[in-house]
Amino acid sequence: MHVDRKSVKVVVAGGFGTGKTTLVGSVSEIPPLVTEEVLTQASIGVDDITGVEGKTSTTVALDFGRITISNDVVLYLFGTPGQDRFWFIWDELAQGAVGAIVLVDTRRLGTSFPAVDYFERRGIPFVAAVNRFYGECPYTEEEIRAALELDETVPLLWCDARDRASSKQALIELVRHALARLPATA
Repeated sequence: MHVDRKSVKVVVAGGFGTGKTTLVGSVSEIPPLVTEEVLTQASIGVDDITGVEGKTSTTVALDFGRITISNDVVLYLFGTPGQDRFWFIWDELAQGAVGAIVLVDTRRLGTSFPAVDYFERRGIPFVAAVNRFYGECPYTEEEIRAALELDETVPLLWCDARDRASSKQALIELVRHALARLPATA
């Protein structure tokens, strides 16, 4: 029996060190494709590692993973590089995407602004997911929304990119949000 599968493209975006590679890896049913390279002396003064000084590698092109939702729907996950010197890749990764998860690190909120702005300007549905890599978030939803200037229609959720169930829940919220934005058909 032939199953007509639908492919759905999802982007996982955010600033440098927010957990994009980790989220793709935690939820992918296949070994994820990663383009991680070791941070070298050449990145000193180019990449801002404030708040993530222990980070030793970085995505230089993309992360790729896959998760089967049902017999007829498969999500393809594309993680973006975080540094602004690699943002030229974002246009290719976002093309045809149903939506995006923007990972937020509250220790470095400024790194989230470009990703939020990117998807807002292009009208691509997204959810903002506060990654709680390091425990509880000291800020309320209202404080984070205000700091990121998130529209009230943009879902804000908490996740732990290391945890498969948490990452899946973020994907579910994104798909729900994207579907709700589709025009009603008669």
